[in-house]
Amino acid sequence: MAVAIVLAALVLVSVLFSVLSPWWFTPLASNWGMIDKTLFITFIITGIVFAAVSLFMAYAVFRFRHRDGAKAAYEPESKRLEIWLTGVTSVGIAAMLAPGLIVWDDYVTVPSEASVVEVVGQQWNWTFRLPGADGVLGTVDARRIGSDNPFGLNPDDPKGQDDVLVNANELRLPVGHPVKVVLRSIDVLHDFFVPQIRAKMDLVPGMVTYFWFTPEKVGTYEILCAELCGAGHSAMRGTVTVVEEAEYQPWLRGLPTFAQSQAGNGPGRRRDLAQDAGAPR
Repeated sequence: MAVAIVLAALVLVSVLFSVLSPWWFTPLASNWGMIDKTLFITFIITGIVFAAVSLFMAYAVFRFRHRDGAKAAYEPESKRLEIWLTGVTSVGIAAMLAPGLIVWDDYVTVPSEASVVEVVGQQWNWTFRLPGADGVLGTVDARRIGSDNPFGLNPDDPKGQDDVLVNANELRLPVGHPVKVVLRSIDVLHDFFVPQIRAKMDLVPGMVTYFWFTPEKVGTYEILCAELCGAGHSAMRGTVTVVEEAEYQPWLRGLPTFAQSQAGNGPGRRRDLAQDAGAPR
């Protein structure tokens, strides 16, 4: 009897904690509200299953508790019960998977008007690269990475000469413009995660991964590495600052290009603010 009461109380407390808890999603700052809805559907389905199974256990403990003279009836299998359980389980799994597959398809289907930003992960910091006036990122080669070429760009590729380098942990983006995020790791497995944007994707050495989003709220949002990547994992943080277009363009024009860094200006040298007034977003 006591066990049945504890099981029922556990369900009640769990449901109340989930509904009334102050710990919930961070405020959404991008177009990915569907991700929140998909997670909510998963919580509802798993919550119903948890409550149903726990309450059934409580009922079974109470209904079939030990009583003098009572004898259990042995029934090794029940086809009817197995069919019901298989059917209900299949429906529940499909209900959780279908929204996620729809969102994933949208997540990797980049709009044609999206600009490009490359995110580079390395123990234990983030750096970024943007295309120059030609709108195309130059090719890279991990064997070219060095103190004078931290991004590993190919100096023989003319498309990379005007690439804009952000050799810092802060990336700025204009509000309201879709962005394709291209992810690359220089050393080990990392994971780019911005909770308010709902953006999350692994950076796999030797591969290029990507997703897209549209920043919809001005503000500063923390970048986290969501994959254990070594002793300094907890310190691998950065920021995405979403600003108005008028504030974004001067920041962009103040960044060095790859050609300037190779000419001896250094990766941290800022460009003349009057240069490249037509730099792409």
